[in-house]
Amino acid sequence: MLRRNLLAAAALALLPFGALASDAPADAPQLVIEVAGQANGTIRIALRPDLAPLHVERVMTLAEEGAYDGVVFHRVIDGFMAQTGDVQFGRADGATARAGMGGSELPDLPAEFSDEPFAAGVMGMARSQSPNSANSQFFLMFDAAPHLNGQYTVLGQVIEGMDVLDAIKRGEGANGAMIGAPDVMVSVTVVP
Repeated sequence: MLRRNLLAAAALALLPFGALASDAPADAPQLVIEVAGQANGTIRIALRPDLAPLHVERVMTLAEEGAYDGVVFHRVIDGFMAQTGDVQFGRADGATARAGMGGSELPDLPAEFSDEPFAAGVMGMARSQSPNSANSQFFLMFDAAPHLNGQYTVLGQVIEGMDVLDAIKRGEGANGAMIGAPDVMVSVTVVP
């Protein structure tokens, strides 16, 4: 029994940092985020329509409409995650005091929870207290957060640009609120 546990632990240690329990389909669309600010560069995310088809469709729709272009990372907690996607109140060219309270004009989405763990590089959909309240906001994980497993929707995995994600300007305090100019998603595009 001990030997089997040690072998299982050793096998897990060989997995790539931030690996998910399953891989995205080979033909999965990708989200490409150009970041500017303290962090500068490209984050490429393999979307997971196999896990969350409605959430992936929503993010792709908003990206294709240009709704995410110019939206700030409004909540960034060191060792946890960077949140963005408030297309209503999170625009870099406007007042961002209410960033994190808005969404798109599209209806909220029903939860699409899965067994996929929240590991480093995972893209999850933000929501309010209600599981069925996700709309446009999402977050990218700096590190594993098992307390989110089965409680939030996983819809993608960073496949390129973890160094850019890790360089995003951190917020202040336990809630990660931004002081000064936050980093911004200059452009967000979909690669089929």
